[in-house]
Amino acid sequence: MKEVAVKKKKGWFHRELPFHIMLLPAVVITFIFRYIPFAGITMAFEDYTPLKGIFHQKWVGLDNYKYLFSLPGFSSVIWNTIFIAVMKMAGNLIFPVLVALLLNEVRARHFKKTVQTVLYLPHFISWAALAGIFIDILSPSGGIVNQLITTLGMKSVFFLGDSGVFPYTMAATDIWKELGWGTIVYLAAITGIDPTYYEAARMDGAGKFKQVLYVTIPGILPMILLMMVLSVGNVLQAGFEQVFNLYSPQVYSTGDIIDTYVYRIGVIEARFDLATAVGLFKSAISFVLIMFGYKLADKLAGYKVF
Repeated sequence: MKEVAVKKKKGWFHRELPFHIMLLPAVVITFIFRYIPFAGITMAFEDYTPLKGIFHQKWVGLDNYKYLFSLPGFSSVIWNTIFIAVMKMAGNLIFPVLVALLLNEVRARHFKKTVQTVLYLPHFISWAALAGIFIDILSPSGGIVNQLITTLGMKSVFFLGDSGVFPYTMAATDIWKELGWGTIVYLAAITGIDPTYYEAARMDGAGKFKQVLYVTIPGILPMILLMMVLSVGNVLQAGFEQVFNLYSPQVYSTGDIIDTYVYRIGVIEARFDLATAVGLFKSAISFVLIMFGYKLADKLAGYKVF
């Protein structure tokens, strides 16, 4: 029996070894770029000077955090981040559901597939490329959007230069970009609904609207709840790439978020200790929110990570 067990173990080892070898480069890269940088967290609690190295700095404890929270603009940066992120979360939950419900009623298969493809394509375009497009079409002078607005007899809007409009522009453009991705998720959930429910609803005299209201929406409600609670961890993720490529100093009051703030003080001003402190603060809050989101997902939708 022991010999058989040893042979089985050897057979398993020889069978699985190539897969572990294939995985090794990814493990090494992850260790180098994800775990080794953890040593830099100490900069958040030091008066950091690059010439001295990470482990030979003056330890200042929580002084960096005291200084950050005393800055007059830091509270507005946190508020801007939460405000923009919550708008994106709400929009990326509501609009994909509406579009999925509408597309589900389309019977022309080729038209439906074409619309899905068109909606899904922007998801693969980087904000570096989209920024140039939006700067052109939202221009207050020659942009197509403002041309339409002035044609209707209204004043042109400086979407990317007006601090009062900028956060809503960020939310709207992000919703447009991610609309196709969310729509596919909810369409997949709709296809999982038992067709007999619709047959029963039709026999009871329910029209299309009532079928959607009493069959489709309850059928995808667990997926809606799951997507909602899992997005809780993104409350401090307002989208660095998008904001960085579209904002300017004139909208800092409402458009400056934690990530862009960290970039400016860390890279531009070379205040690495403060930038690390802000980044660690954001990571800690995000971790708590993500764990809270998973707890909610388990209770409301039965979703377990492990």
